[in-house]
This record gives sequence, C-alpha cells and structure tokens, in this order.
Amino acid sequence: MRKLIVLCSLLILTIVLAACGNSNGKDGDKKITIAASPAPHGEVLKHAKEEMKKQGYDLEVKTVNDYKVPNKLLDKGDVDANFFQHTPYLKAEKKDHNYDIEEVGKVFTTPMGVYSKKYKDIKDIPKGSTIYVSNNPAEEGRFLSFFVDEGLIKIKKGVSIEDAKFEDIVENKKDLKFNNKQGAEFLPKTYESKEGAAVIMNSNYALDNGLTPHKDAIISETESSPFANIVAVKKGHKDDEKYQALIKVLQSKDMKEFIKKEYGKDVIPYEK
Repeated sequence: MRKLIVLCSLLILTIVLAACGNSNGKDGDKKITIAASPAPHGEVLKHAKEEMKKQGYDLEVKTVNDYKVPNKLLDKGDVDANFFQHTPYLKAEKKDHNYDIEEVGKVFTTPMGVYSKKYKDIKDIPKGSTIYVSNNPAEEGRFLSFFVDEGLIKIKKGVSIEDAKFEDIVENKKDLKFNNKQGAEFLPKTYESKEGAAVIMNSNYALDNGLTPHKDAIISETESSPFANIVAVKKGHKDDEKYQALIKVLQSKDMKEFIKKEYGKDVIPYEK
C-alpha cells in the first residue's frame, strides 16, 4: 500500500512538473527578447511594444551599443532576435563566425554620412587626407561609395559597391587614406576632436551624440541605399508566428509615420 501511495505521489508530481513546463513553454512563445542599438532601433522597438502587447506578445528590448555583441547574444540563445544590422553585415558575420542566423525582414535605413569640421564639400577634401571610418569590413564598400559617386575613386570592374573592399581601389585621385582602426561607437568623438579631414559614421551614432545627420553631414546616403536594417533570428525560425507578428508591426503604416515624424530624413522606412 505504501509503495502504491509513493508511486501515485511520484506520478502526480511528474504530471504537475510536465504541466508547469508546458505552461512556461507557452508563456515563452509569447515573449520576444530582442537586442538592438539604442537609437533609433531601440526607440522604434519601444514604440512597437504597445501594439505587440495588443496582439498578446511581450516585447523586451535590450539595448547594446557595440556591433560585435548582438549576433553573439543571438547565436548563444541569450536573446530571441536582434535589430541593428543590414544584410551585407550579417553575411560577413555568418562567414567569419559560422552564426546560424537569418533575416526576418527589413525595417529602415539609417543613412550613413560624411562629417567634417573643416570642409563643407566632399570635393574640398585635400589630397593625401585621412578619412576615419569604422573597423567594420562589411561596410568598406559603403564608405567608398561616397567617393566613387563623386568620381574621386574607382573600384575594380565587376565588383559591386556592396561587396567592395579597400583593396579593390584601382584609382584614387586624391590619394585619400582610410583609417579603420576603431569601432563605430568611437567615431563621434573622433569627429568632435577634429582628427583627419572627415569622419564617416552611421546616423544612429550621429543621433546618439546630438547631431542632426541631414544637416550636419556634408554628404549623406539617399533613399536608394541598399543597406536597410533588418530583424534577425536563429536559423529556421524566421517564419515563427511571433517574429512574423513583430516584422508586420515594424513595417506597418503606423510605424512608418512614427519614424518619419520622429526622425525626419535621418531614418528612412523600408518600402517593399
């Protein structure tokens, strides 16, 4: 009899634990923890929280101000998703680190710009000048695009600007030098210290440091930029219901209006 009671107790305990596990699993399916750059990414996600809540989802935003961290967090499973990068950057990260990460969808472009305390026009930059850029190899073509468009630099035939590297330069009329020894988060300080002739930085870092990109940059990317920022998740999960719900909210008309009202020309919503 005692054995029967013990067995029944163990069976009941097992059922209770299983039920709790299933309950937690269901709760987990309704929660999304996402790593993002502070502005505008984190601010846009915070605006999305209310609509996601209406749909039954709890959106938790973890802001990270270092491009090397969000994919590590996602790959390790410390977060469910991230929102900070564009497709060429993710492609390079997957190649370098074997991350099993995929794109859910595009949200907006944070136009990159050339900033200078010394010159008003990119063509005024003197011969032999140093241009400070980030140490992100996935954006070398993006840095070069400003000078390619102005006819100051030429790259190898057959190399797309998205894939271009510094070694692909075949003509450099002003013998410009690109200093890529620091992380993107340090470039605003370099700009303020007036080092070099110019600094190339993304508008999210410019915004974080009190700059108004479309006014303060001497030249900026246009709406045709191929570097739209994406929401990314672990491979095999892009079609999960909760991530599809999130991308739908982030690409909604309401969100586009919020972005335009909040950031004007400094953040460009993605148009399918």
